[in-house]
Amino acid sequence: MSIAAIGKADRWEQVTLLAWGLLIAGCFGLGAVLHGLGVLTIDHLPPLHGHFRVPSAMLLHLLPAVIFGIVAVWVLPGLVARSGFGRASLVAYGFAVVWTVLLAVSADGLAAPFTHREEYLAVLPTVGQHPLSWLATFTERLPEYPTHVRGHPPLPVLVVWALAEMGLPGPLWAAVAVVLTGCSATVAIGLTVRRLAGEDAARRALPYLALTPASVWIATTMDAFFAGVAAWGVALLVLGRGRASTVWSAVAAGVLLGALPYLSYGLVSFLLIPVVVAVLVRLPRAAVLGAVAGIVAVTAAFVAGGFSWPAGVAATHAEWAAGAGSTRPYLYFLIANLAVLCLITGPATAVGLVRAARERAFGRGDAAVAAAALVAVLALDVSGVTRGEVERIWVPFALWIGVTAAFAPGRRMLAAQVVTGLLLQGLVASPW
Repeated sequence: MSIAAIGKADRWEQVTLLAWGLLIAGCFGLGAVLHGLGVLTIDHLPPLHGHFRVPSAMLLHLLPAVIFGIVAVWVLPGLVARSGFGRASLVAYGFAVVWTVLLAVSADGLAAPFTHREEYLAVLPTVGQHPLSWLATFTERLPEYPTHVRGHPPLPVLVVWALAEMGLPGPLWAAVAVVLTGCSATVAIGLTVRRLAGEDAARRALPYLALTPASVWIATTMDAFFAGVAAWGVALLVLGRGRASTVWSAVAAGVLLGALPYLSYGLVSFLLIPVVVAVLVRLPRAAVLGAVAGIVAVTAAFVAGGFSWPAGVAATHAEWAAGAGSTRPYLYFLIANLAVLCLITGPATAVGLVRAARERAFGRGDAAVAAAALVAVLALDVSGVTRGEVERIWVPFALWIGVTAAFAPGRRMLAAQVVTGLLLQGLVASPW
């Protein structure tokens, strides 16, 4: 690349970062005005659903995460580049887990979000030893349940119930399951990118996936668990080797993907991602049928258990319409939700998206799947049912969009991702 071309690229990068910062700052500024005027009453740090945290109170507790972040930026790209791909994936996963846990324990601890009375564990006494009876009456009894249960299908509660039945009860085990599953999306997405765009592209993406600013909400929102399930659902579409294993892998993918609408109603739009992946890899017809069979099996199981997904959607929408969330201004959050997406994907992703566009790379597998995730987010955003609190809702999508950060390689941009995560953890007191 010539010196002139490098200078032009640098200018584009600077413009992108400026636009990224102005969008975020503008949405926080307007949010503060709307909050001061009483338009936004349930969000104290809009567009985020949280409070401002005095940084001095966090400095000492955040120090281990700061030190780890510095070390990770310095050594992780090299470790991933030099190791065999399987080992590189495990190394990236390990860094993702440690980074996520260190961020979480710097505040109220790993399990704190799951101790809240509005979380899923609060409803477990109602489930008792009769999960099928609870499932059959879920929709009609929805108004009795905590906020998060009312806002979701029944599967998240059944997941934490199953953990308790396996001898892993309580908030800590739920948090451990969420973090381990959520961070495993790093491996699943890396494997998918390897199949779509080659091993070099996957290796470049792994450090960005491991050190994403979204880690602040991977510890510990249930949406991180959704992200892990979703990522492996996509990855299993491309992992089969040979006719039989491809079909069975696709069936397993279908089961995981079929579970998504029963984990969160908003994850229906996520299904665009596996469709795009299936097209890109030219998934054999038998594998497509296997994936569809897996999806149908999950749906049939819930119908047999007495839960109607359309009825659940209607009941949840009625609860949402009657609550304070529906009074949030649509136009503000239409833009502010995207500012939050910018925050949790980080500045490297913004630069990477622009570089991918300038290089006309969206026909390439990794960029194409990121574009599909972005379209899925935009569909949810425009629908108006995601007004605020998207810092957790966007996590399953943000990890795929974050793949494009690899188009802006270099420790400087990786360091910017880490700094963004540290600032979010240090300055924002989030209920999750």
